[in-house]
Amino acid sequence: MDNAARPPSAQTATRRTLIGIWAAWAAALLVFQAIVPMRLELTRPDSALGWTPNETRRTSQNDKPYLVEPFLNAQVGWDSEFYLSIATAGYDDPLVRAVKAGGRMLSLNYAFFPGYPIAMAIAAWPIRWIGLTQIAGSTLGGVVVSLVAALFAMFAIVELTGKDPDNRADGIRAATYLLIFPSGFFLAQVFTESLFLALALWCLVFARRGNWLAAGALAIGVTLTRATGVALVVPLAYLAWQAWDSAAGRARVLSILAAAVPVIVFAAWRISPLGQSFAAVEQAWFGREFLSIGKSFYNAYQAVVQMTSKNTQATIYFALEFAAIALAAAGCIGVARRHPDIALFSAAVLVGSLTSGYIQSMVRYTLTMPAMFFWLAQLGRRPAFDRGWSFASTLLLGMLAMLFTFDMWVA
Repeated sequence: MDNAARPPSAQTATRRTLIGIWAAWAAALLVFQAIVPMRLELTRPDSALGWTPNETRRTSQNDKPYLVEPFLNAQVGWDSEFYLSIATAGYDDPLVRAVKAGGRMLSLNYAFFPGYPIAMAIAAWPIRWIGLTQIAGSTLGGVVVSLVAALFAMFAIVELTGKDPDNRADGIRAATYLLIFPSGFFLAQVFTESLFLALALWCLVFARRGNWLAAGALAIGVTLTRATGVALVVPLAYLAWQAWDSAAGRARVLSILAAAVPVIVFAAWRISPLGQSFAAVEQAWFGREFLSIGKSFYNAYQAVVQMTSKNTQATIYFALEFAAIALAAAGCIGVARRHPDIALFSAAVLVGSLTSGYIQSMVRYTLTMPAMFFWLAQLGRRPAFDRGWSFASTLLLGMLAMLFTFDMWVA
């Protein structure tokens, strides 16, 4: 048979399918965010939380230059300000608010890890040659990084489900469910979820293959992208233990080193001036702490009180937060036997997020807990569940993407 006439391999065909799904999702989402403000306007302010009214008035963004740049403005909001600032001007940017922490004034930028802004700056470097302003270039760089990372996260999901045709079908479904999850639009915004998830999933792919050098290198990137990257130590240690008996001496050493990378990198970063400033700003401004169990339980109770109040905006917001937590927990249990490494990673990220002090942004944080999507994909083998979940999830995705586009609080 002529080479040109040979059918594509199963892997090539799967990747073409994923690229098609990803391209359609990205185009539909970006167009939706561009046209929805042309058709309607939302009533301001947003009263979902006690502090949101002051941050969601028509003039609330006027003192935030990184959030008022017209170019791709629908794709930025909230924390995007800090990623854009770090990528454009560095951590000590006078255009960003500061807080007194640790006895000195510190930029709020210090509450954010450097991995994603560095990737943004790299992507933006050639883009700026086309004549965009610095902020516009950083914005485009951030969106490009997020979109490309989302695609590679989809590839990794399929790799992790296995090569059997039924498993690949589960992988395609899981990757699609990731994109259409109610907060899945964050994967195309100037936010870290796409990059974090892509790096973490490919780290697990290489660890499963026994390529501990690649796994360790990716673990560095994961740990420098989000604080919960240190959770990778759990699945990597498990995979190293599983491979111990069959591994040679050198492979055993590399597996131990790779498993230790998240802890080593996080500890080194934490004692650095950057890490010390991070802890000070997180506590002083955002109220987040590591394993703050008592505070987390108290604020979870307060979230329930707000959810059951007469404030319907708070009711819907916290209902989605708690639903996301429940789905993530169910996913960890649901895939524990089939994909223990993914379950362990997701559970570690979930615990770290839940004990950081507040029940806020969980519907976004759960995007980085892949067990949920693997579990939903298993349920999606039933056509009725697949269509029903896809329909319900997409409707909620549209609602939350619209709120974000209007600079309302989502997560």
